[in-house]
Amino acid sequence: MKKVVIVGGGITGLTAAYYLQKHARESQLPLDVKLVEASHRVGGKMQTYLKDGFVIERGPDSFLERKASAGRLVREVGLGDQLVNNSTGKSYVLVKDKLHPMPGGAVMGIPTQIAPFITTGLFSWPGKFRAAGDFFMPPSKVQGDQSLGEFFRRRLGDEVVENLIEPLLSGIYAGDIDNMSLLSTFPQFYQVEQKYGSLILGTRKTTPSPKKKTAGDGQEKKKGMFLTVKTGLQSFVDAIEAKLEPGSVLKGIRVDKVSKQDNGYRLRLSSGETLDADSILVSAPHEAALHMFSDHDHIFEPFRDMPSTSVATVAMAFPESVIKEDIDGTGFVVSRNSDYTITACTWTHKKWPHTTPEGKVLLRLYVGRPGDEAVVELSDDEIIKIALDDLNKTMDIQAQPDFAVVSRWKEAMPQYTVGHKRRVEKLKIDLENELPGVFIGGSSYEGVGLPDCIDQGEAAIEKILKFLKLGS
Repeated sequence: MKKVVIVGGGITGLTAAYYLQKHARESQLPLDVKLVEASHRVGGKMQTYLKDGFVIERGPDSFLERKASAGRLVREVGLGDQLVNNSTGKSYVLVKDKLHPMPGGAVMGIPTQIAPFITTGLFSWPGKFRAAGDFFMPPSKVQGDQSLGEFFRRRLGDEVVENLIEPLLSGIYAGDIDNMSLLSTFPQFYQVEQKYGSLILGTRKTTPSPKKKTAGDGQEKKKGMFLTVKTGLQSFVDAIEAKLEPGSVLKGIRVDKVSKQDNGYRLRLSSGETLDADSILVSAPHEAALHMFSDHDHIFEPFRDMPSTSVATVAMAFPESVIKEDIDGTGFVVSRNSDYTITACTWTHKKWPHTTPEGKVLLRLYVGRPGDEAVVELSDDEIIKIALDDLNKTMDIQAQPDFAVVSRWKEAMPQYTVGHKRRVEKLKIDLENELPGVFIGGSSYEGVGLPDCIDQGEAAIEKILKFLKLGS
């Protein structure tokens, strides 16, 4: 019997455990799989708060439909009938107390339609002319990695970057785009620039048309690009866990040390027990990996100084009647040039109607960014007041919420700084040479979104089975 231990019960570890056990059953493989999670629940940041008919996500609220692995796993565990696309609507950028509609055709802030870009009030005319330079500018000659900020500022200028691209991209990674790695976050933009010369023209040619779905009246309606589970992403986690072999999940137990043995590895647990393993998947955060591989910490040393950002979300429920000044849209992001603590606001009841009872409103605001993380440490009441004060600079809500849910994620958003891809590649080579059979995956390495983490879990399975000579 070959023994595999998965360290970390986030979505990467859950994916690997589920598919490994399924494969072992179907192919009758001599495989014993254990999942060890330090906290008392699995699922990582996927947590759902249910109250009075509201479905409130504390962490991620959805995933991109075009990244098929997440939807596939939802269907695998029996929740396919609960999948729902987001409702589409206008999105805005808040710049100096004014909400500007997102220019039509913008892809991650890159304009692909000329008319909306020319008419938007987001940029001055000099800023628009500077962005048009992308049509004539040669591809970058930078060898290797560069920062997102450096890349986009060169192509489109500071104004487009700071008022449109930065609020969108930094919202995904909660990072500073002038430090974030282009090759580890959006390598496709570099590839488009190299192939087509113009980032704008290349993005236009490579962006698929939005899908349509038929509304009840027979008319076609634009389909949102995101999916979620109606019952909350926590129910997705619970469904995966329910499919795992009884006794194979160890919760509330930390791996304190991994020691290399003559024929595998021994894991010393915080409970005082040990586990033996022929292969290990480390899907816990990089800080935990440094701790548990203390005998080989030089391998993980490049990740010792890898920064992580703290963020918080505030979900606030109101009666519909107290919203005196509504917006025709699903939310907005905030330009860093604006004097606001919040970084974004989603009108969840419009984007995800299933989350909110009739006659109610659900807003979800985001706070915390690199260099401005102290707000995350404030009390719930202080964070709620700050969020409401910021909201009322553009809205008119003359009431306290029926209830509010503050969710803090301290040092939970790993930052892929310039050179990250090279560091991950070197880590994999060093593990193969010095700790064969030990593999890595998760948000510290190759993507923070749910599908990216699920992809890493699936990729790790192939490597584990190949290492154990059990086929694929």
